[in-house]
Amino acid sequence: MSFNLAEREDTIIALATPQGVGAIAVIRLSGKNAIKATNEVFFGKNLEEVPTHTIHFGTIRDGEKIIDEVLVSVFKAPKSFTKENVVEISTHGSSYIINQVLKLFVRKGIRLAKPGEFTQRAFLNGQFDLAQAEAVADLIHADSETSHQAALNQMRGGFSSEIQELRNQLIHFASMIELELDFVEEDVEFASRDDLRTLVERILRIVEELILSFDLGNVIKNGVPTVIAGKPNAGKSTLLNALLNEEKAIVSDIAGTTRDFIEDEISIGGVIFRFIDTAGLRETTDTIEAIGVSRTQEKMKTASLILYLFDLSDTDLVEINRDINKLENLGVPFLKVANKTDKAKENIISELKEKHPDTIFISAGKKENLEGLKARILELVNLDKFRTGNTIVTNVRHYDSLTKTRESLLDVLSGLDQEVTNDFLAMDIRRSLHYLGEITGQVTTDDLLANIFSKFCIGK
Repeated sequence: MSFNLAEREDTIIALATPQGVGAIAVIRLSGKNAIKATNEVFFGKNLEEVPTHTIHFGTIRDGEKIIDEVLVSVFKAPKSFTKENVVEISTHGSSYIINQVLKLFVRKGIRLAKPGEFTQRAFLNGQFDLAQAEAVADLIHADSETSHQAALNQMRGGFSSEIQELRNQLIHFASMIELELDFVEEDVEFASRDDLRTLVERILRIVEELILSFDLGNVIKNGVPTVIAGKPNAGKSTLLNALLNEEKAIVSDIAGTTRDFIEDEISIGGVIFRFIDTAGLRETTDTIEAIGVSRTQEKMKTASLILYLFDLSDTDLVEINRDINKLENLGVPFLKVANKTDKAKENIISELKEKHPDTIFISAGKKENLEGLKARILELVNLDKFRTGNTIVTNVRHYDSLTKTRESLLDVLSGLDQEVTNDFLAMDIRRSLHYLGEITGQVTTDDLLANIFSKFCIGK
């Protein structure tokens, strides 16, 4: 998908609400002729004479034929989402009505919008920068409190302001160093190398903090893949059902009931966790169960968090210690969860508390201390940094550009150490500016824009 200059002059139209039958549907137009074209088929007030940001009742007609009674919202340029004339027509949600309205406007020369074209026009017309435009899509797809807040913060420009401030400071030094190139024979220095080093080191610290925040940002945006693992009959499926508050997994006293993984999502403290119930870990001659055990081991390696269940009714401290050692060697964060406290062997609880005081004791079957388990899970996610208002990177494209920025800034410091000539120093600074500019769209290409906006839904 690509956008060209000629297409930007078109007036576009699309359904802005989801496909399917509903109470109402909203059809959006944007472009120079949006109000004029709507006025030609709308019978009510003269839309070209009404004030901006007003709503009007009337009918949409194809000649003498009434298609529907509608409400029409009018937004006159530049005070609209796209900074163009925008009209939103609220019709009844019949797919027949929607198609008739769209066909009517297409016959009048209005072009069907491409995915993300409304938001792309808003970006190209200076409504917001590229990072803010991407946040629009994130906001639409936000399915938890934290992902919603992260997208809202980015859309309102917090991240963009921080990036722009870094660029502005670098631009000043880059211009001073390039000015020195014009006076090379006079051997003058407009930019203090000590001040430049101090600035680059400070920006580098900020960039590295943003890069490190991506792990948390990825959790906020995509959820935490959390594997529930343990021996057969440890209560893994019972725990999954208890957390979800529904009978998602089959529960049985027969060992090896779960032979493949079962996955579902739950929001804890505003964060989405993707819980994965896995096959019990044990040696087995059953071919199918062995495949399930192998898949469990693979899931554990790629998880962000493991809840490892110990069956207090059928285990001892020696076996628990052996399993904990294996988990520590895996290198994945894990919680020790002692299950079936109501059926525990004598002294096992006190022994565990003494040897492993960070163990969480629950009874999944009786739903005891599940809130304590959830609290410990949230502690590992560490949302304190997010909740204090720090900028969090949630977009992999931004992460990639920040990583390249860091490499370029390190090259600047290396150049200062080696006392390279101004032209090489200026080149490394400009490269840093380029990668920072990619984030906000001050440096971009048609291919990049096409790739970003093609992932938006049509009508946004």
